[in-house]
Amino acid sequence: MKRINEYKKLFGVEKEIELTTLKKKYRDLVKEWHPDKFQEGDDLKAEAEIQSRKVIDGYHFLVSIAPETIAANLESYTETINVAGIADYKHKGLLLEIIFVDGSTYEYFGVTKQVYQKMINSDKLNRFAKRNIYPKYVYRKTKKSLETA
Repeated sequence: MKRINEYKKLFGVEKEIELTTLKKKYRDLVKEWHPDKFQEGDDLKAEAEIQSRKVIDGYHFLVSIAPETIAANLESYTETINVAGIADYKHKGLLLEIIFVDGSTYEYFGVTKQVYQKMINSDKLNRFAKRNIYPKYVYRKTKKSLETA
């Protein structure tokens, strides 16, 4: 959640993420912080490189959790959570990463340690996730599914 709030603050997003507004703000920030805008030896050139990377990362991150992106990918997400079982999972801080049997990986933001403990102690992992993780937390797809040879 900290990461989401940090990127929202960078782009000046108040509540809902709208792709058109985000894209306009992204272009403005890239123009402002593009490293080629500064001379070699200028103190701001190093800062501009850091800021431009942050802007690019933030843009891609916010696009991945935008309601429009989630709606566009809802069909494949629904198929993954209903058909493919959970192959592996990792929890760090408030981030839960679930790797599915089909090879896709999703990150869920804001998952507390208590919810994670309940999940791993559950005798039916997929059922617990369907009821308590998938519908309640902001998510994004992080890796493409593995292609079969």
